[in-house]
Amino acid sequence: MITGLQNFRDTGGTPLTDGGTTRSGVLYRSEALSGLTSDGLAQLARSAIGVIADFRTPIERGMAADVVPDSRPFRMVELPLLEGALTGMAQQATVADDPEAAKAAIAAAVAQIPSLGDLYVSMLGQGAASFARLARLVSAATDDPPTAVLVHCTAGKDRTGVAVALMLDAVGAERSAVVADYSSSAANLAGSWADRMRAMVAGMGVPLTPAVDTLLTGTPPEAIEQALAWVDARGGAAPYLQSGGLSDGDLAALRARLVV
Repeated sequence: MITGLQNFRDTGGTPLTDGGTTRSGVLYRSEALSGLTSDGLAQLARSAIGVIADFRTPIERGMAADVVPDSRPFRMVELPLLEGALTGMAQQATVADDPEAAKAAIAAAVAQIPSLGDLYVSMLGQGAASFARLARLVSAATDDPPTAVLVHCTAGKDRTGVAVALMLDAVGAERSAVVADYSSSAANLAGSWADRMRAMVAGMGVPLTPAVDTLLTGTPPEAIEQALAWVDARGGAAPYLQSGGLSDGDLAALRARLVV
């Protein structure tokens, strides 16, 4: 646990199709690190995490910069992907110079995004290089801490959710376990974080329909299942990551690093 983060967790312990589990203390996931408390900073400093990979855009990072301990160095890696959902967009709109333009942009985005699953497929279509780079970061880690990787975006549910699903699937995790890990983010984000996102959108006059609420705060299993089905149709997670530049050696190292 890291105090100040609602969606933080270790991906270790995920069951594998061939038996065993993924290794703990290697790959972590969370929402943005802008809300860390003093206790959370101390916990992060004591952790095995040495690399922080951030899928947010420069605008998102400028609005809510990661807070990290100054007691030891962290390697900060920027892997910007276009918005995974409305979370980052909602934050940007609250500080826009033209509120009416921001409202119109959000409304247009809502009208053009039919489902999270379709959004993830679009993300996969253009993000192979970024996802492959994350895989290389994980594969390059050693057993000498602090070298574990923490990956995050704004909510830690969409860009991060797809990325972690790819990492786990590529090393042979049980599909049901991959889906369950993705799906757990909605419960983790329920409460103050989700309410804040809803308030941002409602404050701009955008109707908070069930579809919009799912885009903001949801992690329905069928969304990641659709994304993984798209990957399966192209050979699977490992070939997909290789299409983004992951080498055979990198893939072998990823499996050695994540599989107990």
